[in-house]
Amino acid sequence: MSEQEKNITFAYWVPNVSGGLVVSNIEQRTDWSYEYNVRLAQTAEKNGFDYALTQIRFTAGYGADNQHESVSFSHGLLAKTERLKVIAAILPGPWKPALAAKQLATIDHLSGGRIAVNVVSGWFRGEFDAIGEEWPEHDQRYVRSEEFIRTLKGVWTQDQFSFDGKYYQFKDYTLKPKPLQKPHIEIFQGGSSRAARDMASRVSDWYFTNGNTPEEIKKQIDDIREKAKANNHSVKIGVNAFIIARDTEQEAQAVLQEIIDKANIQAVHAFGDATREAGASSIEGEGNWAKSTFEDLVQYNDGFKTNLIGTPQQIAERIVELKSIGVDLILSGFLHFIEEVEYFGQKVLPLVRQLEAQQQVLIAAKSA
Repeated sequence: MSEQEKNITFAYWVPNVSGGLVVSNIEQRTDWSYEYNVRLAQTAEKNGFDYALTQIRFTAGYGADNQHESVSFSHGLLAKTERLKVIAAILPGPWKPALAAKQLATIDHLSGGRIAVNVVSGWFRGEFDAIGEEWPEHDQRYVRSEEFIRTLKGVWTQDQFSFDGKYYQFKDYTLKPKPLQKPHIEIFQGGSSRAARDMASRVSDWYFTNGNTPEEIKKQIDDIREKAKANNHSVKIGVNAFIIARDTEQEAQAVLQEIIDKANIQAVHAFGDATREAGASSIEGEGNWAKSTFEDLVQYNDGFKTNLIGTPQQIAERIVELKSIGVDLILSGFLHFIEEVEYFGQKVLPLVRQLEAQQQVLIAAKSA
């Protein structure tokens, strides 16, 4: 089956940190507790979501005053679900690959092969300084992450694995038991810089990019896939989107405007300053949020830019357009998670599947 024939998949951001997914004082019927997140995971599983992504934070900021640790929280959600795959975010630096490989392999066995990992190279220096971790310059953080990923893959697939890198070393190491998933646990990563895209084209299974227009997303996808092909590698693409689905477009736009009108101005500016500082350290002199406006920054990962805001039909059509340019997964955020995940599963997802089926008929007709 070609990539175009496969249905697009859906993930959601796990609210395992407080403050929700927008830097706004708007009411959010979303909670960071374990109990709420178990209900959310079970709701998502029943409503067509394949993945959930836990967040990793070590320090408070931008409304995230409380944070549950990502790997243990992921395991807790896996214990309460049956099909959902949970992607645990981890940071090279605080995590060492030997520990991460063994920890995740164990969870893979306990969950029946449903854990994945998101390797986060890091953009917030203050967090690393606070916990006494080394903060390499921008491109070196991706060198470290690439070594991290290469060593995870090596430990998970080889016996007597050896590796002599700048940041990590192994000598004749054998991990047993190895993960249930073959060839190994799925590895995700994010970032929009050249270094991030280049790393994805060499070693990652999945690449997450911030929200953007279809035209800008396509530029990134084409760049990554061209480089991956040259590396004899393939990578799938996930795109961040904050979804506001309502019965009418006016209702959806009103919710978006209220989120922005009630933005925590001080926190949004602080977040913007931190992201610009991180981006300035890249070779290009800009990072993920270089072209983000104040309104864009109200949603951490430019989720408004993807424009999945409107009626179920409008959103479904835009999702299928994203699929047509090479997007494999939508990483979704919501204002009121449980009720909106349920609404999405009942109202939007059936339309997406219907449009995908129609698209396949047209493709088959053209190739006949």
